[in-house]
Formats: sequence, C-alpha cells, structure tokens
Amino acid sequence: MENREKIMLKVSYVSIIGNLFLTIFKLLAGFIGHSVAMVSDGVHSFSDIASTVIVIIGVKLGNRSSDKEHQYGHERMESAMSIVLAVLLFFVGIEIGESGIKNIFFSESEEIIVPSMIAIIAAVVSIITKEGMFWVTYLASKKVKSSMLKADAWHHRSDAISSVVSLIGIFLAQKGYVWFDSVAGLLIGLFITKISIDIFREALDKMVDKACSEEEQKKISDAILSVEGVINVDGLRTRLFGDKIFVDVEILVNGDITVSQGHII
Repeated sequence: MENREKIMLKVSYVSIIGNLFLTIFKLLAGFIGHSVAMVSDGVHSFSDIASTVIVIIGVKLGNRSSDKEHQYGHERMESAMSIVLAVLLFFVGIEIGESGIKNIFFSESEEIIVPSMIAIIAAVVSIITKEGMFWVTYLASKKVKSSMLKADAWHHRSDAISSVVSLIGIFLAQKGYVWFDSVAGLLIGLFITKISIDIFREALDKMVDKACSEEEQKKISDAILSVEGVINVDGLRTRLFGDKIFVDVEILVNGDITVSQGHII
C-alpha cells in the first residue's frame, strides 16, 4: 500500500499537469474569443498550479519526522501551507472580481466584444476536466486524512463551478446580453474569495488546537470504555494537529487493584 506522502505527491503532480494544460487553453481561448469570463477562469487555473506547489511544499515539510525542536512532529506545516493557499486564493478572487466590476461599470457597451465559440468549448472542457480532478484529489484527501489536499480538491471544484458560470455568461453574451460575460467574471471572483475564507478558517482551527467533532469524541470514548478494566471516562480532551488528533484522557478503574495493574490498563 502506498504511503501517505507518495499518494499526496502523485495527486499533486497530476494536478499540476492538468492545470498547466487548462491554463494555457483557457487563456488562449479567452483572448482569442474575447471573453473576460474565460480569461478570469484561466487566471483561476493558474492559481491552481501555485496552490498545488504549496501543497507539495507542505507535504515535504509536514511529513518530516519529529526531532529535538519539534517533538510532536511537523504536521502543522500542512495547516500553515493551507493558510498560505487561502491568502493566495483570496487575492486572486479580489483581482478577478475587480476586473469584472471595471468592465461592468466603466466600459461602454460598444467597447465590449461578444465572445466567440472557442470560449464556450474551453468552458465545457474545463468543467469536465476540473470535476474529474476534484474527485481524484478529494478521494485521496479522505484516504490520507489531509486538510491541505482537501483544500486543493475544493480549489478544483471552485474552478469547475467558475467554468459553469463562464459558460452561462458567454452564452448570454452571445445572445445579446453583452454585460453577462463580465458579470460571470465578477461572480467567479466572489466565489473564489468565499472558498479562500472557508479554507483559512479550517486551517486556523487546526493551528489553535480546536477539539475534534462530538461524533469523533464519542468514538474515542467508546473505544476507551471497551478496554477491560475501564469503569468510566472521567475526562476527555482532544485537539487537532495536522492530520492527527491528540487525546488527553482520565479513566476510572477499580480502586482495589494495584498501581501496576492500573498502569497496565
């Protein structure tokens, strides 16, 4: 069975290759087809490449063994890299949204060129490709329990949704509603910004020792109570640490047994 680092790196390299193809294709289609939405979508795909590079750095740093200075390991590097990824996404979203606003409010209708068919083709190709990349990355993140890989998966999904918005905007622009291509660009920017905030909050929770869910705490408590000799769980505290959960527990045992027997339990 492949180890955690190998799985994460393999998925990341596939993401880079796929996003490089989509970035070039969408930017060319956007410029040739005169589509603001598709150019914005292409920029989004380029940011996917940068985010995957951040994932690779996080994997390399986070999977290093514990040492004298980091006795609990380096798993928090994943959360730190997720925060970097969130900040990158936030500024990409703001930049794309600003471009859409400029085109909507500060351009004359006569200056707007109706997008051509190549922009629609690029949007369809992007939707199919990015949705496939989302599922590959998301399933891998579940398998290795990586919040950073999960963040990258949702970045793929956000790109697929961006392409759906682009497709709608381009289609309406071709039907005579020329502003809708720019409106699509603005919506893409807002969506990317929202995703970045969600990723930031999840990563921050892991950086500040947030407890795991009540469901997970119950599973841990049930596992402890199943151990022979444990009468009750008197105290249970958990904290998220990268892909791990650290647990402090106090148990009640029979007061008549020896310290040595209690220690074994």
